[in-house]
Amino acid sequence: MDSEFSSPRRKLLRGGMAAAASWLASPALAQLSSSPGSAPVRLRFFAPSGYLSDPARIETGINRLRTAGFTLDNTQALYRRHQRFAGTDAERIADLQYVASGRATTPKVLLGARGGYGAMRLLPHVDWPSLGSRMREAGTLLLGYSDICAVQLALLAQGRTGSYAGPLLYSEFGSPNPSLFTLQEFIRTVSSNQLRIEVAAPTERHIRLQGTWWGGNLSVLSSLAGSPWLPNVPGGILFLEDVGEQPYRIERMLQTLYLAGVFRQQQAIVFGTFRLSNERDLYDESYDLDTVIHTLRRLTGLPVLTGFPSGHIRDKVTMPLGYPAELQSGAQGYSVRFSGYPGLEASTLNLASLLEAARDMRTAPVSDAPTFDEASN
Repeated sequence: MDSEFSSPRRKLLRGGMAAAASWLASPALAQLSSSPGSAPVRLRFFAPSGYLSDPARIETGINRLRTAGFTLDNTQALYRRHQRFAGTDAERIADLQYVASGRATTPKVLLGARGGYGAMRLLPHVDWPSLGSRMREAGTLLLGYSDICAVQLALLAQGRTGSYAGPLLYSEFGSPNPSLFTLQEFIRTVSSNQLRIEVAAPTERHIRLQGTWWGGNLSVLSSLAGSPWLPNVPGGILFLEDVGEQPYRIERMLQTLYLAGVFRQQQAIVFGTFRLSNERDLYDESYDLDTVIHTLRRLTGLPVLTGFPSGHIRDKVTMPLGYPAELQSGAQGYSVRFSGYPGLEASTLNLASLLEAARDMRTAPVSDAPTFDEASN
């Protein structure tokens, strides 16, 4: 991993894990237990991408979410398989279209099953304006990352509704060794409607700006350039992450967005983690991600910040997409303050139970090795 990314992330995670351990022992944790007689909080799974190969892992995720107090819908989607996908196109479309059409009850949470590939095939067949309208009325939180980014971008572009880059059923909630940091950050984000994330990463200039924070996986986002499912976000702050790509391929995707005029409307670009391919550039081994970043800064004239703790990694934050954010940078790094997004009423759930599986891992070494889902788009 390139030097511009590695040191800031280690600093953030050291502080984040310490804060998580302190938070586990604090009185705030007690406030995350459900109140007697609370109305059920409905969570519906959608599986638009790859199939889930391990039934035991599926059951683990289901049990943890039920223990946390969620009423689960559409669990059958987690067991489907057709070719490399989590069901036929029609089945995967129905996961979302049933909500859009009113055939299924609009849930409080729409949780992506896993990434991989396949969500793009569904985009023309979902009534995004209707889905977005129903989600806004219900205050629905749609969560996911990786290939789920295609759904999130279409929802923002045509449904005018934001979502969250956050945990998936398979790679996070169903993990046999879940990340304490990731689960704690998930709870912290969805339990309020304001969030501040600080990143100790070098910045070339001091900035302070406000705009809509949006984006996601670079491979998915660039593949939608020129389509009606890529949002038009004037004055936006564009977040990008990816995994398993060589630097020249990353630059090619960035050039695609540049030629499509996407960067002309943005105020800044923020890079999350980029797990690079192990392959060396055959033409120039010194051509690395830092080179790509310098090229992007020169090409766009925009501030390009790095080290944001989100992407295909074990320890990541949960963050709103498509909602207002304030970005401020200084000598010690930068911070992002999110606001105006829907959350969960913590008193109606037992969110603290999600941390039980991670309690014994507080002193265990944190591995940077990607999980099955983290290693794929």
